[in-house]
Amino acid sequence: MQNRRDFLKTAALVAIGSGLIVNNTFAEASHPASFFINRLGKGGKMKMKFFPYELKLKHVFTVASFSRTTTPDVQVEIEYEGVTGYGEASMPPYLGQTVDSVMTFLSKVNLEQFNDPFELEDILAYVDSLSPGDTAAKAAVDIALHDLVGKLLGAPWYKIWGLNREKTPSTTFTIGIDTPEVVREKTLEVAGQFNILKVKLGRENDKEMIRTIRSVSTLPIAIDANQGWKDKYYALDMIHWLKEQGIVMIEQPMPKEQLEDIAWVTQQSPLPVFADESLQRLSDVAALKGAFTGINIKLMKCTGMREAWKMVTLARALDMKVMVGCMTETSCAISAAAQFSPAVDFADLDGNLLISNDRFKGVEVLKGKITLSDLPGIGVTLSV
Repeated sequence: MQNRRDFLKTAALVAIGSGLIVNNTFAEASHPASFFINRLGKGGKMKMKFFPYELKLKHVFTVASFSRTTTPDVQVEIEYEGVTGYGEASMPPYLGQTVDSVMTFLSKVNLEQFNDPFELEDILAYVDSLSPGDTAAKAAVDIALHDLVGKLLGAPWYKIWGLNREKTPSTTFTIGIDTPEVVREKTLEVAGQFNILKVKLGRENDKEMIRTIRSVSTLPIAIDANQGWKDKYYALDMIHWLKEQGIVMIEQPMPKEQLEDIAWVTQQSPLPVFADESLQRLSDVAALKGAFTGINIKLMKCTGMREAWKMVTLARALDMKVMVGCMTETSCAISAAAQFSPAVDFADLDGNLLISNDRFKGVEVLKGKITLSDLPGIGVTLSV
């Protein structure tokens, strides 16, 4: 039986998680819970520290426009009254952000002006106001704050959001563009561990990639063309061919500047088409209805968990499908994104599995399925 304090804590966090708190008041929530949340934890100061942490890839990673063996990353820790929340900023080249830009942004963030870490709306609005961009840096602060708040309440965020962890999807495992020998080797390496693959296309060897994988695997495949197809007729022909090969969805088939062409393809496509590069933040979602079947939400682009959850809610209201994706990240950011995975149609949360120096132990993939724990916050512990 919950005592009154626990009940008010739960009620307050449900309001926080659902976005009902606006300007420190509850929309249609009780005054006692509002009073409790405004008093909880008063008196302490949040302390933030951050440092670079280069992610080392297990294999060369190639997409339509570049290859790399490492990904720059910045780790963030926010401490409050003896409790630490963890976050990170991952910066693959196409984001246009660097370790220096992230460190410069984070040095401007003053969390000590806030006495209550539960005031997520106010704190993250302040963080967002510091610059028009720097989304990965903002995501690092957001993730660490969510981890901290969840730990202070002793609850994981999927519970705060009211989600059922039994409804988590299988995650895709990404096969990058490479030679037939390497593609075959990578596919065989993960045989029996995953229920769906993700294949990067967008170069001249697209069909060879698929035929190579199909020579050793019959698993369903999600395709990410990374804007690689420039002609709408070619894109539609490829999608029809891919459907015959057991492909189940297409991500960003054409350049984001060609929105009308993408809409034409989507309207005639036999497979759902998801926005990736065409989508950055919450303000982009409504404009993509009709041009795409669904959206791919990535924390490093949308500034973190707070905005990601709002994007899920809006997309569902617009009758759009939802996917959660990732960059190359440690289990910190992957576990953060996994907290809302029970609410999505597709998940691509394998970024931590692609690196050899993960600092954390967090969300697990068991028999291909994302598996959430009862650990509070984003559900991670330090492993190194």
